[in-house]
Amino acid sequence: MKRKRRVPRPMSAAVQQPFRTAEEAWFWYVRAQRARRDGQRFDGPGDVARPCSADDIYLAAVKLVRGGTLRLWHLRTLLAFGFQDRPPDPRVAAEERDARLWDEALDRLTTVLRRKGIVE
Repeated sequence: MKRKRRVPRPMSAAVQQPFRTAEEAWFWYVRAQRARRDGQRFDGPGDVARPCSADDIYLAAVKLVRGGTLRLWHLRTLLAFGFQDRPPDPRVAAEERDARLWDEALDRLTTVLRRKGIVE
């Protein structure tokens, strides 16, 4: 049986620019997922080279869930509002809890993404 070869993806020759915030990185990940779901290729706005793939952001969040740092409610809130392309509004009574979960999740995600060089 032939052994499968792993060929690394070529990295862009452009200067890589980290995200300013974890929220910006999360929305970038969601836009990439939406494009992937629709069968399109996603390069991001302005074709800015990023220091990661979109999956790296999601995997960092999942790792935090598996480690117990984040709960599934945090991840569900990130996904729900990410696909709405907006953060929850703490001024709306129905979104107060979601806003708290959103802030907690992004705070914890920022630490991991900053350590990996994905967020400034």
